[in-house]
Amino acid sequence: MYKLLTVILSVLALNMNAQSFYELEAKTIDGDVFKFETLRGKKVMIVNVASKCGYTPQYEDLEKLWQTYKEKDFIILGFPANDFMKQEPGTDQEIKEFCSLTYGVSFPMMSKITVKGDAMHPVYKWLTMKEKNGVKDSKIKWNFQKYFIDENGNWVECFEPGVKPFDESILKLIE
Repeated sequence: MYKLLTVILSVLALNMNAQSFYELEAKTIDGDVFKFETLRGKKVMIVNVASKCGYTPQYEDLEKLWQTYKEKDFIILGFPANDFMKQEPGTDQEIKEFCSLTYGVSFPMMSKITVKGDAMHPVYKWLTMKEKNGVKDSKIKWNFQKYFIDENGNWVECFEPGVKPFDESILKLIE
């Protein structure tokens, strides 16, 4: 009984220390502050993206997914990162132009960040650390890893880079 009570108290303490998703913010690719508070009531997919990656063509399906579900309180946030084999070398302006001209990206794009190591952006600390999100630890494996947050700001799932945007497991969470 004592052991069970200790486990329960540990879980409660962890969840009490967790940070709210809605406290986060990031700089947009245009340099404005994007407050996650504005995402209340929306399902959110966060994706670390890169312009020179084998998964870069996923931009096309991400845009289609965004266009299909944006009216149903769903949003995609793209976070360019140069952490894997320097596959996102451009400036924010170059990234914005590439995404717009090549894939017609219209979902919100953030300023280029770091998604691993000591310089990891606070959003990615929240996504990857159980002590921050209250649910699970995860590791960024490569570009185009996808994180799903529910309409209440809860960490729900992490999808590996090879999971395509229209995968049934993603669609179930959106619908």
